[in-house]
Amino acid sequence: MAIQQVHHADTSSSKVLGQLRGKRVLITGTTGFLGKVVLEKLIRAVPDIGAIYLLIRGNKRHPDARSRFLEEIATSSVFDRLREADSEAFDAFLEERIHCVTGEVTEAGFGIGQEDYRKLATELDAVINSAASVNFREELDKALAINTLCLRNIAGLVDLNPKLAVLQVSTCYVNGMNSGQVTESVIKPAGEAVPRSPDGFYEIEELVRLLQDKIEDVQARYSGKVLEKKLVDLGIREANRYGWSDTYTFTKWLGEQLLMKALNGRTLTILRPSIIESALEEPAPGWIEGVKVADAIILAYAREKVTLFPGKRSGIIDVIPVDLVANSIILSLAEALGEPGRRRIYQCCSGGGNPISLGEFIDHLMAESKANYAAYDHLFYRQPSKPFLAVNRALFDLVISGVRLPLSLTDRVLKLLGNSRDLKMLRNLDTTQSLATIFGFYTAPDYIFRNDELMALANRMGEVDKGLFPVDARLIDWELYLRKIHLAGLNRYALKERKVYSLKTARQRKKAA
Repeated sequence: MAIQQVHHADTSSSKVLGQLRGKRVLITGTTGFLGKVVLEKLIRAVPDIGAIYLLIRGNKRHPDARSRFLEEIATSSVFDRLREADSEAFDAFLEERIHCVTGEVTEAGFGIGQEDYRKLATELDAVINSAASVNFREELDKALAINTLCLRNIAGLVDLNPKLAVLQVSTCYVNGMNSGQVTESVIKPAGEAVPRSPDGFYEIEELVRLLQDKIEDVQARYSGKVLEKKLVDLGIREANRYGWSDTYTFTKWLGEQLLMKALNGRTLTILRPSIIESALEEPAPGWIEGVKVADAIILAYAREKVTLFPGKRSGIIDVIPVDLVANSIILSLAEALGEPGRRRIYQCCSGGGNPISLGEFIDHLMAESKANYAAYDHLFYRQPSKPFLAVNRALFDLVISGVRLPLSLTDRVLKLLGNSRDLKMLRNLDTTQSLATIFGFYTAPDYIFRNDELMALANRMGEVDKGLFPVDARLIDWELYLRKIHLAGLNRYALKERKVYSLKTARQRKKAA
């Protein structure tokens, strides 16, 4: 029994299916949102793929990769479409062609031993690295380890198998604080200068050593929660110095440079998505896992915690559905396998071809929350009573500071009178400031991401592959997507599933007691 192909009748002329037929691909990061969607699409749309290897870290509940895969990944609703189509074929595919490797992406040689690492390298045709820490305020040592230094392990596989094609999932936001049109090219730091190689990438070895020295200095002086905060602050400070708003985008840029140098002359594709949100169509409209960048603000507004936010209403907010990103990964991987020995950079984004302003984004969500809030019972507890206002940063700071002082005084008086609970308005103010600190840069964009190279790739691949693996953001009807697909997806998947899981675990604890 075989997995049924996606719904396109004639796939014989597909270049993607031809290039991936029989290939053995390692994917990292399949415990994450994007990784799951890539895996699902490969299983469903590329039934003749040779094998898929998954590098998965064991945990307390599931110490080996296979058991964690079966319990935490294979049970995800991302695979519902495959199960419903043919559960036996799906189970057979998992048994026969999914190979789980218990390892840690940040440990030398993935921590699997030298011989197993060498054997893995020789068995593979390609690697898709989507493992990352997407915490914008991660401790610098952790962000550097997973977003930058672990890429030495990816490069090490290529040293053992020079024919290996590597696809690195990065982010459009490696652009940092540069303004204007952002093309699919190597990004220059907007802050302090970093030496550049004649081959185009930036030489980061000295910078990384400097960062490691600063990390060690902080680690020698502090411990516990204070150490964590100091490492977060160090990351933000160093990111700002070189031209980035946060540690995540800074360390992802460093990772790009590391790979470009290590794999110079080899087969490397860097795929940069913008803000990844719920699926447009596949595996199901609105499918999402967890609360993403824009969703944290949407959720805070829905719960009436945030009504004012720093932002540029005319700025282009670049959001891209996860299925278009997964398709971009598969499309560009097929190209790399067919035409090896080159470095390519692609951006999967909407700003260049189908832009939506922050103001339009807010207006669509406001209209839906006003008209149909009751349809999203896990998102809105009641109809929001206030509008969501995006204002410039100076006005935002002025309003917040003006409101905070009297609220703080009121809170202090109430505490003196015996009220031990924090004032709700003050808690909401704290939430607003926290979200503004983390995401304020992204809601005041002064740049537009271009994806001309990705669109040219789709055209080269032809009409069949455009249908099988659509990547064009012009397919998105923003009003329909935001009002009827994305909000429904948040309600059905991100919030409902978390609630079901917590209820289930609570019942289990009760039984155990």
